[in-house]
Amino acid sequence: MYDWVLSWANHPAGEWALFAFAFVESSFFPIPPDVLLIALALGIPKRAFRYSLICSIGSVLGGMFGYFIGWQLWQWLGDFFFNNLAWAQFTRENFEKVKGLYNDNAFLAVFAAAFTPIPYKVFTIAAGVCSINFGIFVLASIIGRSLRFFATSALLYFVGAKAKIFIDKYFNWLALAFFVLLVAGFLVIGKFIK
Repeated sequence: MYDWVLSWANHPAGEWALFAFAFVESSFFPIPPDVLLIALALGIPKRAFRYSLICSIGSVLGGMFGYFIGWQLWQWLGDFFFNNLAWAQFTRENFEKVKGLYNDNAFLAVFAAAFTPIPYKVFTIAAGVCSINFGIFVLASIIGRSLRFFATSALLYFVGAKAKIFIDKYFNWLALAFFVLLVAGFLVIGKFIK
């Protein structure tokens, strides 16, 4: 499946495929759109930021669709997701953990899932099930997804093919490190605001 997604990088409809993969990954598809984003950005570096924008828009709209699934269709589709998408980390256990995170800080929970390798699809649907504030959901998704995709493109644009090897190898750790630093920053700021 990974190779199939990657094959769209050489297709004339690569941008449309990027949008579509970003959209469906936000609610049920297992392969992150970063794979195709990286291939397209390396193929035509001057369009790297355009690809990031396409990927961000597709992903946020897909996240809204995931929210809708949770908000309006969960009572009919919940068992389907748990029974058929466990391989995509969509388990009852993960879902319950996400619901608990929304009680603590919905913005931070959505942002974390949007930016890091945490399965964003679980968070989008759980956000709808929990009926978190839609504006907060969209804002956190826009910021998190845009940061993720534009940071990837910036590395590829300024560093080139060497960045691809580094990103492929360490993406999960880089995203996690950035998120930890971001949360630490929020905690420090919160102490000063009080």
